[in-house]
Amino acid sequence: MTLSIRRFAYHAFVIAFGVLMIYPILWTISSSLKPENEIFTHAGSLLPSTFEWLNYVQGWAGFGGTNFGVFFSNSAIITVIVVIGTLLSSSLVAYGFARLQFWTRSFLFTCLMITMMLPSQVTLVPQYILFHNLGWVNTFLPLTVPHFIGGSPFFIFLLIQFFRGIPRELDEAAFIDGCNAYSIFGRVILPLAKPALVTVAIFCFLWTWDDFLGPLIYLNNPKLFTVSLGLRMFSDPNSFSHWGYMFAMSILSLLPEFIVFLVFQRNIVEGIATTGLKG
Repeated sequence: MTLSIRRFAYHAFVIAFGVLMIYPILWTISSSLKPENEIFTHAGSLLPSTFEWLNYVQGWAGFGGTNFGVFFSNSAIITVIVVIGTLLSSSLVAYGFARLQFWTRSFLFTCLMITMMLPSQVTLVPQYILFHNLGWVNTFLPLTVPHFIGGSPFFIFLLIQFFRGIPRELDEAAFIDGCNAYSIFGRVILPLAKPALVTVAIFCFLWTWDDFLGPLIYLNNPKLFTVSLGLRMFSDPNSFSHWGYMFAMSILSLLPEFIVFLVFQRNIVEGIATTGLKG
């Protein structure tokens, strides 16, 4: 009897905690279907009096002839480029730290660890000045190019931990068969590192899709705006905020992340369990 009570209490707590965590999303979905005057006056109710589908239609129309399809396309382009660049550069740098021996290895690894602990806001102004002098402001280049030159210290560290777990005997066997360092990387390490690479790709996708500060700093043309900047345009403290439109587009902006998580959730768990991030 005691065991049954414990199980009931446990499941009741988990269900209550789950409802508490998902309530903001349910509230956002409900608000996206409410008339503008009911969103905050009837905030406690999750059921709209009438379903206002016009919020999705008008929200998708966007601003000044630029609809949300443009914002979604821009976010998709940036995200795909960043994911590709991160996978290429992070895997190469991680392989160098995990497998190769060179005289500045310890110093550079220390720099990598310091970079991980350095807040991004500290380097924001110098980076902006650099990109401004290069003429890259108001383009996608500041948001994408750094990821092709090892600009993701966390992902590099994650892959280093995984590569170190791959037996060195495989490298030695490949070397005896005539493989050099690049062949070992491409034919031995990368195929075995699929779980870690998938994990990097998923987290990189989620963080890039949600990024707000980077596009806010470097993009000025509305036709280059990402989804996060498009959502900000619905909120104007100095005039009128279209909350229904913003909530509707917020729900649509969550769909790609939700789909990616559902499809790759097993890979996320497997990658975290095999890269040393699990405590």
